[in-house]
Amino acid sequence: MVTKQTDYSESSIRVLKGLEPVKQRPGMYTRTDNPLHIIQEVLDNAADEALAGHGKKISVTLHTDGSVSVDDDGRGIPFGMHPQEKAPVIELVFTRLHAGGKFDKGSGGAYSFSGGLHGVGVSVTNALSKRMEVTSYREGKAAHLAFQGGDVTEPLKVQKASADMRSTGTSVRMWPDAKYFESTNLPMPELTHLLRSKAVLMPGVSVELKIEKTKEVQTWIYKAGLRDYLMQSLTADPVIPLFEGEGFADASHESFAEGEGAHWCVAFTEDGHPLRESYVNLIPTSAGGTHESGLRDGLFNAVKSFIDLHALLPKGVKLLPEDIFARVNFVLSTKVLDPQFQGQIKERLNSRDAVRLVSSFVRPSLELWLNQHVDLGKKLAELVIKAAQLRQRAGQKVEKRKGSGVAVLPGKLTDCESKDIANNEVFLVEGDSAGGSAKMGRDKESQAVLPLRGKVLNTWEVERDRLFANTEIHDIAVAIGVDPHGANDSPDLSGLRYGKVCILSDADVDGSHIQVLLLTLFFRHFPKLIETGHVYVARPPLFRVDAPARGKKPATKMYALDDAELNAILDKLRKDGARESSWSISRFKGLGEMNAEQLWETTLNPDTRRLWPVQLGDINFSDTEKLITQLMGKGEAAARRELMEIHGNEIEIDV
Repeated sequence: MVTKQTDYSESSIRVLKGLEPVKQRPGMYTRTDNPLHIIQEVLDNAADEALAGHGKKISVTLHTDGSVSVDDDGRGIPFGMHPQEKAPVIELVFTRLHAGGKFDKGSGGAYSFSGGLHGVGVSVTNALSKRMEVTSYREGKAAHLAFQGGDVTEPLKVQKASADMRSTGTSVRMWPDAKYFESTNLPMPELTHLLRSKAVLMPGVSVELKIEKTKEVQTWIYKAGLRDYLMQSLTADPVIPLFEGEGFADASHESFAEGEGAHWCVAFTEDGHPLRESYVNLIPTSAGGTHESGLRDGLFNAVKSFIDLHALLPKGVKLLPEDIFARVNFVLSTKVLDPQFQGQIKERLNSRDAVRLVSSFVRPSLELWLNQHVDLGKKLAELVIKAAQLRQRAGQKVEKRKGSGVAVLPGKLTDCESKDIANNEVFLVEGDSAGGSAKMGRDKESQAVLPLRGKVLNTWEVERDRLFANTEIHDIAVAIGVDPHGANDSPDLSGLRYGKVCILSDADVDGSHIQVLLLTLFFRHFPKLIETGHVYVARPPLFRVDAPARGKKPATKMYALDDAELNAILDKLRKDGARESSWSISRFKGLGEMNAEQLWETTLNPDTRRLWPVQLGDINFSDTEKLITQLMGKGEAAARRELMEIHGNEIEIDV
């Protein structure tokens, strides 16, 4: 079968003219979820007039027929013939891509600062509207024309302005075409926020919203905008008073054009969702850009300079810009003579010089403010340093070691055979030697053994994210099947693998120390296991007494936990008629000296062992926490000394 090939020749190349590119690919020029952006293009033109000092009022009306009109009292769009294009200027503005009055920057241009840059704004609005009506008032005349789908349907008509008409300004009414948008409904919160922000950024200019259907009218006018706006919009109280400033280049500035600069208001909060809004020549830049980078750079260098000057940075802490920017709320209004935006919808500023522009004004202003308010500066430094420490700790976070997506049980764990969690027990045993005896002497059905090597880490002041850096603690957490948590957390205990987690250490001072370190670990990082009754302390004997035969009683072996029990055993032997010193006493140096049978008989056998449950009793959590901080905290040597001086005589110590 022969397939006919499609001809590809000179005639195959199609040249899109006029506004055809916009209609074919509207998503390249605007957002297509709703028509707000094409209305914003008209609004931005009105705002540019006010920004240039030629208007004091902007009015937006939502009509009942679905159309939207924007009116301003600016200079009005010129409607004379363009000298080169031989067409009315007002017609070119709405029908030609890359035609506008904002390319000619500088002292001779119509606009020194404007949001319009590409010259495609209102022509896109026209292309994507079923109908558009435009009236311009200037020089005592009113010029009117109308479009449909971007094409002129009512040619320009100029008449003398009547007494009831405004003297200057522009009125644009548009009917967005539904076929280009997912929805024709305007998002009212976004629209009101946009209008309010225009008023904030243009002090003294009135911005009005009228809704014909409900006859509702809202008006925004601010005398001193940024500070009031930021305070009203914050979701949390600032930890220091608002810092507001501005800086603009004068005619003698070496690097920037006259009038370029920024106005900003900044607040630092400890919680709540940060408010961050930036604008370039009144255009909202929701995706930020180089002007926001300049603000961040200026804030960082000013705060870092203050911290260095007062030697506030702790050893080992390195500040990054994100530490200062993490809790910053700001409104930033930047003026740039020739802004370069990313994309037609101007959500992000790409002008490289804007970083240096904003930073050069923000840094000295904030440095001066911080050194005039040293107490507030130190409070800010504390907030920033805390953020840096949290970031560094988060970067050091150690996860459970996993294989095939599941936490791998530690190799040293000798697990039990049963899956009955209610009856299963795990013994955390001090040392490999004792671990060996415990493994041989245990009940394999329900008892597991995890030998621990040496002294366990004191975890009282260890961040939870750093726990797994320690092998012993990692193995304990994985073996028991519960993740570290806090006292107020609700951990998932469904993964718990043993009903009893038993601490088994020597009966001497070193064994007691290990016991305390493990109890500290459970109280600080696994408190719900204590609260739900899963943590126990096994009590191995310190002494063994080999007693001779006494009358009808055969020779026996007896075990004592401590000196008091040893004395009680000896008293009983004497009462039984045993001859003084006919018995022998052995002192266990450690669990490793016991053979498997002895360890089972004294410590592992549920019928003969002594296993103490760990409970808080009547002491509340916060009181216990304070006491353990005194005992285990690194900076608590003085408190420990005082505690020992007061209560030292109440304690019996086996050395």
